[in-house]
Amino acid sequence: MKETLYKPFEIEVKTMESFPVKKRKINFFELIYVVSGTGIQYVNGNQFAYRKGNLFLLTPQDSYSFEIATPTCFFFIRFNEYYVRGRSAHDKDAVQCIEHILQNASHRPGCILKNKIDKPLISFLMESIISEQAHQQIYFTRVSEQIVNTIITIVARNIALKLPKNIKESTGELVLDMLHFIQQHIFEPPMLSTEQLSTHFRIAPNYLGRYFKKQTGETLQDYISNYKVRLIETRLLHSDMRINEIAVELNFTDESHLNRAFKKVKGMSPTAYRKQYAMANIS
Repeated sequence: MKETLYKPFEIEVKTMESFPVKKRKINFFELIYVVSGTGIQYVNGNQFAYRKGNLFLLTPQDSYSFEIATPTCFFFIRFNEYYVRGRSAHDKDAVQCIEHILQNASHRPGCILKNKIDKPLISFLMESIISEQAHQQIYFTRVSEQIVNTIITIVARNIALKLPKNIKESTGELVLDMLHFIQQHIFEPPMLSTEQLSTHFRIAPNYLGRYFKKQTGETLQDYISNYKVRLIETRLLHSDMRINEIAVELNFTDESHLNRAFKKVKGMSPTAYRKQYAMANIS
C-alpha cells in the first residue's frame, strides 16, 4: 500500500494494539516517535525491537510495518521535501544541507537518535507538541511548526554523525549530491566507477578523487567500502539474511570477499560479529 501526503506536513497521535497495514510504502518523510509500548519495527527487510523513546525516520520509497507486542502510542510527523525547502528562504544553504542529510538516511533501520544528549531533548519537544495539539491555544499552529522544525534539525544532526567527518552544515551541495548518488546506487557497482561519477558530476577523472577526499576526509573508495560495511552490519543485526545472500545483494565476488572487507573495518568476521550481538542481547 503506497501512501501520499497532500499537505506540507501533518501531525497525528495514535494508540494501537495492532498495526493496521501489513506493509506500508510512503513517498514522503515520516518521523515516528514511540510515546509508550513495545514491539518490532520492520523496514526494507530489516527488523528492530522498539520501546518508549525510540524515534524512527522513514524516507520516500521506504516500506515498513510494526508488530505490536504491548499497546503502543505512536506520534507521527509527516512532511515532504517542499516543507524542508520552504522552511527558511534566507538560509538556503542550511536547508539544502538538511535536505541532503535526510535523503542520506535511507538503508538504516532503527532508532535515529545516536547522540545521547538529544534523547531527553526530543522527548521534551514531542511532549510539547502533543500538548500544543491537545490545548490548541492561540498561535498553536505556528508554535507546532517551529517545534517540528527543531525536531527535523536534531534528526539531521544525528544522521550527520554517520556521514564523513569533514561534512559540515556549510559543506557544498556538489559533494552532498555525490554522497546521495553513491548511497542511491550502492547496489550498482558500475554506476560508482570513477569514469561514471566523473561523467555524471562533470568533474575531470584525475581531480575527482582529490576533490572528494578534500571535502569528506575519506578517499572515494574508502567511503564506498565503509558504507557497504555499515549496510552489512545492518543486515547482520536486524535481518535473518545469510552471509552469502548479503554478499550477492552488495555485489561482492563471493562470501570470502565480503568477510575480508568486513574484518578489515570491524576486526572480526561477520559471523562472529552477529554472534557477539546475539550474546549481548541475551545477557
